[in-house]
Amino acid sequence: MSPNIFTFHSVNLIKLKIIKLNENYTMIFKRIALGLSGGVDSAVSAYLLKRKGFEICGIYMKNWDDRDEKGYCSSDRELEDAQFVADRLKIPLMEVNFVKEYWNDIFSNFIKEYEEGITPNPDVLCNRIIKFDLFYKAAIDKFGCDAIATGHYARTSFGSFLEHYNEQKTVKLLESVDTFKDQTFFLSQVPQKALKKCMFPVGSLTKGQVKEIASEIGLKNIAKKVESTGLCFVGKRTFQSFIAEFIDDKPGQFVDIDTGKVLGEHRGIHHWTLGQRTRMWGTKGYFVYKKDPVTQIIYAASGTDHHLLWSDIFYTENPFWIRENPFSNQNILKCDFRFQHTKPKVNCTVYKANDKGDKLLVKLDEPLRSITPGQYAVLYKDGECLGSSRITDAGTGPMENQHQISENDKVNEIRQIN
Repeated sequence: MSPNIFTFHSVNLIKLKIIKLNENYTMIFKRIALGLSGGVDSAVSAYLLKRKGFEICGIYMKNWDDRDEKGYCSSDRELEDAQFVADRLKIPLMEVNFVKEYWNDIFSNFIKEYEEGITPNPDVLCNRIIKFDLFYKAAIDKFGCDAIATGHYARTSFGSFLEHYNEQKTVKLLESVDTFKDQTFFLSQVPQKALKKCMFPVGSLTKGQVKEIASEIGLKNIAKKVESTGLCFVGKRTFQSFIAEFIDDKPGQFVDIDTGKVLGEHRGIHHWTLGQRTRMWGTKGYFVYKKDPVTQIIYAASGTDHHLLWSDIFYTENPFWIRENPFSNQNILKCDFRFQHTKPKVNCTVYKANDKGDKLLVKLDEPLRSITPGQYAVLYKDGECLGSSRITDAGTGPMENQHQISENDKVNEIRQIN
């Protein structure tokens, strides 16, 4: 008979200081709704929560109906794994279905933007609308929980288990200990209301530690699962074959941006994104610089280091601030930026592009390649994720649009520095 995983104190777990056996604090939140996906991160989150003494309500979220023509549905396998974890840890598991909401609020707009030549990021909106709004409301209103928890690699100023919760304060979204696995990029538009009552149990651990815990508590098969990457609804198909199911091909031409020469043909701008390598024309190869949804022309630049592929200035719209609007008492913001979660952050200066404050101008300290409209400019300062804003357009090459920064903003910047 295997040892009881809740009375067996692993030497390694104690050594890692993951489980504080004698920790005592008043638990304001007792019943926790945990998003249980069938993956190792949410599984270990469930284990840690139970070791802390919380009453766990495991909830599997079904956000996409991915059943193929043979009747196979990968989410069925994920649900089976979630049930296996729940049975192993002796916690209840319920299912909520947000397929309709995901389609109407996220996926339909995703398709529309691809048709328009934009490359959207649905994961940011999925967290904002589905996981930290609909799921949060269901947890509180339907399942009678006091707070929620997820397996995201992130932290908050209220602590991994809300041990520093303060109703009178706003909560900060902080980067995880494992900077490589950090997921604050995708959480950059999480509402303050839900974030204040959210636990991230694995946010203070590394991925290696999480897998080690899973293996030690009898979840080795979960720990060995191949991690899902990319868009959840694409599955095992190529993105091109997936998107072809929803958008009809509209053939167009590849055109050399420097010479105007027609290089070849393509099946539709929705199959391509900025910076992507096209066919090999010439020794350097060509890379997508710009897409025209009206003419269906894709303008390509020769060579991966072509100056038009790089920019240090761009505009964004509809900024979402997690905690507070940094422009409430200043005209500029010096912080860090990234628009791809796997890339290093870059220092930047952010300006209000209009009086209303719903448009921003971001000036990077160094140029980046293929800043893509539709993606999110996620902003950080001192380890805190401030929020994000949707990229609308970028300058074509370093310093091209520098003159668009107003002289008043420059004066204010100089005053703040001095």
